[in-house]
Amino acid sequence: MTAVLGLGTYRVRAVQEAARTALAAGAPWVDTAPNYAHGLAHQELAPVLGEYPDVWLSTKTGFHTRAQGQAAVVAGVLTAEQAAVGHSLEPAFVRWQTEQSLRALGRTADLVFVHSPERVHQQLGRDEFHAQLRACLAELEILVQAGQIRGYGVATWSGFTASVFTVPDLMRLATEAAGSGRHHFRGLQLPVSLVMATPIEQALDGGGPLVQAHEAGITTFGSAPLHGGELPALMTPELAEFIRPGLSIPAAALLVAGSCPDLDVVLLSASSRQHWDDAAKVLAEPLAASRVRKVINALATG
Repeated sequence: MTAVLGLGTYRVRAVQEAARTALAAGAPWVDTAPNYAHGLAHQELAPVLGEYPDVWLSTKTGFHTRAQGQAAVVAGVLTAEQAAVGHSLEPAFVRWQTEQSLRALGRTADLVFVHSPERVHQQLGRDEFHAQLRACLAELEILVQAGQIRGYGVATWSGFTASVFTVPDLMRLATEAAGSGRHHFRGLQLPVSLVMATPIEQALDGGGPLVQAHEAGITTFGSAPLHGGELPALMTPELAEFIRPGLSIPAAALLVAGSCPDLDVVLLSASSRQHWDDAAKVLAEPLAASRVRKVINALATG
């Protein structure tokens, strides 16, 4: 089974145009964050989301722009010193930022991801970090119970590779945050690509965060399938041909990410309808797991 194609707005230059293109093409998910597009992503998305009320929407909490940090200081949810860091998991800030995001988006969010919580781990020991993350999840659980959001999760870049947490850790923290096993931890986002290939290798072997999340009923999202646009320059035409004859280098790279076992959504930043349709066409015919393994093995042997 291939992952569905969702719109990721991190590196999109024209967020509103990209969203209109993706949603007109039938994209089921839009993923964003309050700090994207210099802090304007939510405002740009709002009118388009109003035209597509049934699309699934995820945003994030953690990173903030300088202006958002200053507003948080004025609101009394961060000190000036905390705001200067540009990232926070303080519970009061998490609630405030999420409520600000919902107002800007003009609708509820299906998921609110805790954005790169490993940033906090750099200043804290493991136990203290887990306590901070638990408090953050507890605040999001309150927002679910109040009907302001539908679920929450974690969007990480290096949390798993740096052994900051595991999926069982996250499930335990969510259970503790909710006070029972009936928590609303619903999503996990991490990079999946030919550069960040460890999750693919682990999933092929029947383990790792994607498999563990799938078994726990968590929706999985692969970010940066083209590694921020850098991957095509790192690949050769021969590798693309090996992946599937006749594909362009970007299409071949996307196909491998989208064919990763237990990946539900692959997030692509694409603005033109042609690029979106080409990507959707490629993902409609996923690679067999055996073929993905041959590609990964070929990379490993050089």
